[in-house]
Amino acid sequence: MRRAWPLTARGTGTGVLALACFIAAAQLGSVQLLAFGVFLTALVVVSLIALHITRRDVSLTRSSSPTAVPVGDGVRVTVHVGVRTALPTTPGTWEDRVPDGLEGRTDGRFPALGSGLRGGDRAVDLVYDLHATRRGVHWLGPLDLTIRDPFGIARRVAEVGDTTRLIVTPQCIELPPLTAFAGATGGMLQATTTRLGQGTDNLIARPYQPGDSMRRIHWRATAHRDMLMVREEEQESTPEATVVLDRGKARWGADAADRPGADEDFEAAVDACVSAVNALVRDGYAVQVIDVDGTPLSEVVPGGEQSAVAVLVARFATVTAQGSTHLATLAHLWSGSTIGPLVVITGALSTDDVDALAPVPAHSVHPVLLTTDALSDAVERAAATGWYATSIAPGTSLRDAWLRVAHADVVAAEVSS
Repeated sequence: MRRAWPLTARGTGTGVLALACFIAAAQLGSVQLLAFGVFLTALVVVSLIALHITRRDVSLTRSSSPTAVPVGDGVRVTVHVGVRTALPTTPGTWEDRVPDGLEGRTDGRFPALGSGLRGGDRAVDLVYDLHATRRGVHWLGPLDLTIRDPFGIARRVAEVGDTTRLIVTPQCIELPPLTAFAGATGGMLQATTTRLGQGTDNLIARPYQPGDSMRRIHWRATAHRDMLMVREEEQESTPEATVVLDRGKARWGADAADRPGADEDFEAAVDACVSAVNALVRDGYAVQVIDVDGTPLSEVVPGGEQSAVAVLVARFATVTAQGSTHLATLAHLWSGSTIGPLVVITGALSTDDVDALAPVPAHSVHPVLLTTDALSDAVERAAATGWYATSIAPGTSLRDAWLRVAHADVVAAEVSS
């Protein structure tokens, strides 16, 4: 129950008029004014009593469609309110509480409901639309239900129901392929043999094991060896890619560590991160998402598993800036090894940061560097050290930026020819 002035504008006017009647009756000695004042006062008192002695059991369930919505999209919320009361109810108003980060009209007129003595509960569905403007986990509710007496003199504001969670995820933007086909730049395709007993199409004869399909028997080798033989297949392993989201607080605004959606640059970086993962997974890469110090930010997302991408996007609804790891740490993560495509997403990028990252491109077949705030000529200097670098400052097209780094070799070849 929320505390509020218990009288409507009509009720307040009635009370003021009653008080004026009492004062005038005392000054003029008018019995009629005194009686009228008593009548108005009794009307207000009866309205208050009638409003509070009538028992109303209110139940509420709230649902949203969808349950998770990207920033910039809309969501429809349905609030199912059931009221059980012995007497018919009069029209009222309702308002559902909505936090910052969600916009839309969340109030309206609550209809009158008949008596529930014969038919049980009386229910009504309240529907409204919201527009998501800030990433994070938001809580809808509770609902404020305002009930009035039949005369419209008194009102009662009831706080109904619990809160309901609504997840606002980063924007996952469709990006073009990083390469013409999965693994083209990765150099990560390796021949591996299947496990015994899988019963798949094979190229090399081996002894039969329980679990192998009889249809896979290699009859020529069986006749030659005088024992059942099956074929063993060579397969290509899933190509691998790595996406690095730099969460160091020193390279973002002061609000980036406070709550999701507070810093514009960090939001652009998070959008770029999930979009890059989605593009790489769609192209067949198994993607690992890490922080600058190598800390995994999610499970490895298998190639082609778009459902796993959806889980990652939902998880990134709450990621914030934290830590103070220097970008130079990246240079030590892959020393002595070569990895597939590497996408590094960072905030403020200085020429000193570029110098610290200079050894990294030598360890990746396609190193991509995306920055939301390039200082001086940092992007050009990064490109000179081997990075496919570009800016993704807020307000720029992430798709266009991705095209510049995804097909830089093709563009360069066309220019040179």
